[in-house]
Amino acid sequence: MALKDVVNRHILDLRPYQPGKPIEELERELGITGSIKLASNESPLGPSPKAQAAIRAAVDGIHRYPDGASFALRENLAGRLAVGTDQLVFGAGADEILELLAKAFLGPGSEAVFAWPSFAMYPIVVKGMGATPVAVPLSNDLVHDLPALAAAVGERTKIVFVCNPNNPTGTSVGAAAFDRFAADLPPDVVLVVDEAYVEYVRRSDFPDSLGWVSRRPATIVLRTFSKIYGLAGLRLGYGVADVELAGYLERARHPFNVNRLAEVAALAALDDEGHAKASRRVNAEGVAYLTAELEALGIEVWPTDANFILARAGDWVHDALLREGIIVRPLASFGMANHIRISVGLPEENERLVKTLKRLRESGA
Repeated sequence: MALKDVVNRHILDLRPYQPGKPIEELERELGITGSIKLASNESPLGPSPKAQAAIRAAVDGIHRYPDGASFALRENLAGRLAVGTDQLVFGAGADEILELLAKAFLGPGSEAVFAWPSFAMYPIVVKGMGATPVAVPLSNDLVHDLPALAAAVGERTKIVFVCNPNNPTGTSVGAAAFDRFAADLPPDVVLVVDEAYVEYVRRSDFPDSLGWVSRRPATIVLRTFSKIYGLAGLRLGYGVADVELAGYLERARHPFNVNRLAEVAALAALDDEGHAKASRRVNAEGVAYLTAELEALGIEVWPTDANFILARAGDWVHDALLREGIIVRPLASFGMANHIRISVGLPEENERLVKTLKRLRESGA
């Protein structure tokens, strides 16, 4: 009997997440140098200098296991968010919290509902537990269709994911619509509000999702240190939930899942509000610049509350930019063959992208 005959069928049928190639490998393959990466929604400013100093200071201790309870980080975040320390769950990126939720609540015969296109890990973690993913199309303006999401919830639904702001579109839903949606969900369905990009939000009526944690116990809000705090390479995210829900995830969590360097870097990053403000400013200026310049080129751009731009630029653009040493994210795998996702970079990187696009369009590439 072959191994494929005994592996769980839902794993055999699973299509794994496909990351992009490292810059070094792409440059080697294409014979180019000086590439810029505007594909993965990373902070162009990088981590806080305080976080970098904290990492260097902690290096001598990496032969020791980390604090499995993330005590100092837990205390800090609980105070900042005005929640109990027992309401926090930490993971190796918010992705791990998604895995814990799937592990705790999903299995064969159950369903999870989410909008699509949205974060690629939702269907992966759902299928990974043998459950059924229920993808609900975004509205015509590429925003979460909350009434349609609510209508998709059935007796087998255990989890509903709402990515706000949404990745890969950058669009968001406002407080009134979200509040109606959350209030009407069955109380035993876990509502997962993925706010990886919340620190970049500019709309004034953004939902108070943390308030729903206390009003609706089957609610968890996910956030990350990978984006505005620039710690993507260390993998650290967290969830804020009711004590009971957080307790179930703690049972499913592996010990020492958050590494020592991530913990100390996150603490230092939280205490460097100046760096976070600078990141927000660079992002807002980059969004304004890219939106104006791309629209001037006749490229459709969607409003964004994140650190990236969704653009309908044509199915040729990704490969053409790649040959020029500019890496953006193609979205064909999301059913959006003519769209690209452009992470906001440093001003000079944004300008290089725009100038290259102008030249490519003028040359008829």
